[in-house]
Amino acid sequence: MFGDKSRDLPMPIALVLVPEFTLLPVTSVIDPLRLANRLSEKELYTWTIHSSDGSPITASNGITLVPDGNLDTIPEHATVIVCGGTNVHQYGEKTLFNWLRKQARRGTDIGAICTGAQLLAMAGLLDGYTCTIHWENQPGFIEEFPDINVTSGLFEVDRDRFTGAGGTAALDLILSLISAQHGQVLASSVAENILHSPIRQPGEHQRMSLPARIGARHPKMVDIIEQMENNLEDPLSPSLLAREAGLSTRQLERLFRRYLDRSPKRYYLELRLKKARSLLLQTSMSVINVALACGFSSPSHFSKCYRAYYSRTPYRERGLPNSSAAADQG
Repeated sequence: MFGDKSRDLPMPIALVLVPEFTLLPVTSVIDPLRLANRLSEKELYTWTIHSSDGSPITASNGITLVPDGNLDTIPEHATVIVCGGTNVHQYGEKTLFNWLRKQARRGTDIGAICTGAQLLAMAGLLDGYTCTIHWENQPGFIEEFPDINVTSGLFEVDRDRFTGAGGTAALDLILSLISAQHGQVLASSVAENILHSPIRQPGEHQRMSLPARIGARHPKMVDIIEQMENNLEDPLSPSLLAREAGLSTRQLERLFRRYLDRSPKRYYLELRLKKARSLLLQTSMSVINVALACGFSSPSHFSKCYRAYYSRTPYRERGLPNSSAAADQG
């Protein structure tokens, strides 16, 4: 199990990369392991990098890595970490999925960082588990896998599955592993060495607080925007939002104009369109289903609003000609 102190040393860790993986979480896993070895003056961990077929693999930032080998070269009893990135919903390499299922049947500890959780879900390895994924990918993940319990935490450890949200959350995930296996003192020394202090806990939120994101701390406005964010599929009317906040509609308008320089209706629309863009780029949902998931009852109205905001239609966003709209909607 993840964090088991009884493992023989060194503990082998195999990072499995897919095309367009995100490099930052990968290095955020490896460097703490390296430092744990150096600071303890022991070989506590070893690590290897793999692609499905052993070929060089390119990250989302254009950097290409030469792996240590393919899936068959992964050391026996290694803990496996699947490293995702962009466009994982389009990944269809059955070799990896079949290999992961085989490892799961053997009782291997399997984890994921960044959007790797989506790959584990596609392989059926998160059924009955709690996981997390990068906040930007959560809407699409929830739509595709409604029965999987996904949180907004930095990382989650559930028995022999563990997931990290991406970016520097991978640091906290690996530091928690080091702490569980070799003590808080060593984990803190590693964190201090990489100027990462304090070590964050799994339940901490990935995103900034809402007041920090919008640059305003007005409590009623924060409550209203939270209501908006929680009701994108079935939008609430401005009059209802105002009434629940104890404001008049005119006061609500003034509040949004003062802090966000737009009307509440406009801000709400932008939230829905941003969610729509995430679903278009990160899922295989049809355009009409994306529209419905974001509170648009009319596909034509959705397309008109989307084009006005992003200067392209939802079909162009997907790289589809507009002539394919009827087929897509069907």
